[in-house]
This record gives sequence, C-alpha cells and structure tokens, in this order.
Amino acid sequence: MTSPADPGSAVLLLHGGRSEGFEPPPLINLPALRMRPFSIGVARALADRDALVAEVRYRHRGWNGGRHDAARDAEAALAMVRRAVGEIPVVLVGHSMGARAALRVAGDPMIRGVVALAPWCPPGEPVAHLAGRVIYVLHDEADRITSARESWEFVHRARAAGAEAVGIPMRGGGHAMLGGCSGWKRRTTRLVAELLAPRT
Repeated sequence: MTSPADPGSAVLLLHGGRSEGFEPPPLINLPALRMRPFSIGVARALADRDALVAEVRYRHRGWNGGRHDAARDAEAALAMVRRAVGEIPVVLVGHSMGARAALRVAGDPMIRGVVALAPWCPPGEPVAHLAGRVIYVLHDEADRITSARESWEFVHRARAAGAEAVGIPMRGGGHAMLGGCSGWKRRTTRLVAELLAPRT
C-alpha cells in the first residue's frame, strides 16, 4: 500500500470471496494475495502522481445475499478516503466478488472508473447508477467460476444505461488469473493510469 501525505487520487483494490460466508477472511487469504501483484504494479505506475493505493479489507468472507457485505465494505472504504483527504478521483479495481462490489458502488461521485477482473455479474445486477462512469470488464471466456457471457451482457446493459463500458476478452488465466498473470497486471495497470490521467 502507498499512502502519500496529500494524495490527489486513490486506487482501491477489492479481492474476491464467496457467495455466502459470515466468518471473517482468514489471516492467510489467497484471494487477497492474488491482488497483491496488481496493487504493487499500480503503485509503481502511479509513483510520481501522489496516489493512494490501498486494499479494502472485508468484515465477512461472503457477499451474503441481500446484505451484499462486500459492497458495504467498499462503501465504508470510500467514506474513509473522503473523511481523510476529501473528494478526490478514485478508481476501483476488483476481482470476482470484489468486482461485483466495485461495480455496485461505482455511482459514488468520487469514482472515476472501475476495472473489473473476472467479475461476478449475475443477471439483473443494477446498472442505472453507472451512467457517466468508465467501466472496463476483463474476462477469460474459459472461466468456469464466473461467467464471461454474463459479464458481456452486463457491459451491454451498462452501456445502454449511459456508462462508457468496455468488455475486454483475456487470453488465458481462467478465474484465478494465474496463467498469464503478467498480462492481466499490465492491462490493469495501464487502464488505471489512463483513468487517472489529468483531464484537459
């Protein structure tokens, strides 16, 4: 994590989880470790921009139905950023359940965009709040855990709702993004840097 004294922007990373699970994530949490190369890559790419790069911690391991606990934790993280440094541009990078959480809270006025990695986008997931947001959805179509087809359908609905939504098929990696992880990391880092580039 990088934490400059006066950040001008922030990147929050949200790892995956489970559909159900009220217990806290374990101390050795593989989904969180999976995001570590992404946070390191983003921090290096934004080293000269005084950007805060942080990983969101969950209270519970699962999404837990209508409680949508991971989204509530993402909202709490955004509130912490707002209290600490005020209204700054924020990019959310989420994987699987974390991507669902990122997309769910992307209507927050601080959000500049979302990079969703192998997201969990079940049918009927809300999209109206994404109008005006930039959304990148990366998915390996061979993923057997979450559905790339549902991701592309989500992108289509988000675009119809007014989002600048782009679906990006990835070659290899599956759901865990292990094969070809460097390609996922490079693409994610580049997209985050573009989202936080100064606007003219």
